[in-house]
Amino acid sequence: MLTLSGVGKRYPTGDRALSDIELSLPKGQVLALIGPSGAGKSTLIRCVNRLVEPSEGRIALEGCELTRLSGAKLRQARRAMGMIFQEYALVDRLSVMENVLSGQLGYVGFWRSFLRRYPAPAVAEAFRLLERVGLSHAIDKRADALSGGQRQRVGIARALLQNPRLLLVDEPTASLDPKTSRQIMRLIRELCAERELAAIINIHDVALAQQFADRIVGLRAGRIVFDGKPQALTAEILTTIYGEEEWDTRVADEADETPTTTPASLTLGVAT
Repeated sequence: MLTLSGVGKRYPTGDRALSDIELSLPKGQVLALIGPSGAGKSTLIRCVNRLVEPSEGRIALEGCELTRLSGAKLRQARRAMGMIFQEYALVDRLSVMENVLSGQLGYVGFWRSFLRRYPAPAVAEAFRLLERVGLSHAIDKRADALSGGQRQRVGIARALLQNPRLLLVDEPTASLDPKTSRQIMRLIRELCAERELAAIINIHDVALAQQFADRIVGLRAGRIVFDGKPQALTAEILTTIYGEEEWDTRVADEADETPTTTPASLTLGVAT
């Protein structure tokens, strides 16, 4: 579905963020990107939808080479890629419903969006999505009156209103407490399964990545140093990704989770 071939990014300063990225993502797969700060995770996600321009290589989505597109054709291709941001990217003074409906901007254009003239089917779908993400009670609330978890749910609903085939998710749990983080990751995972969406999730929490992703890719200094199943992560591999540390391996013990096929989680810890 999504293919990256030889993708690299070098900034005008000369700093290289990505080098020779080779990656294929099939339909319906949830992939977690892990790695230390500065490893290139956010840059990789933004290269896919061209918010950051790759310096070299090819990126193709369902046979369409994104790196060759510009103007209206690029805007059209971006409809297929829903973006969920770390800092939510909501308009605080607008209501929850208005923020969700902004996900139609790529279809209705700026002026119809500005004048709130959305097609009736899009409005009906926004209502359905807000119910699905658990915010049907907050439709008329201003975005700045929401908690962090609620704001992230609005961002998820907005991305899905694009009717995307790929989700690009940048640090969805960075500002959330542990319980809310699990809820948000579980919601993203369930929605991907329901809609057969592929997803790339940039995430720092290794345990959450193991619990909710089908596949994990580890980046270090802009290069892929691991690509495999969550259960294949070992202390040695994590050291390769993050550098020397004391890795404590333990089985996830989530009191509010129904046991599934969750792999053993690996968390960064200090020996006691």
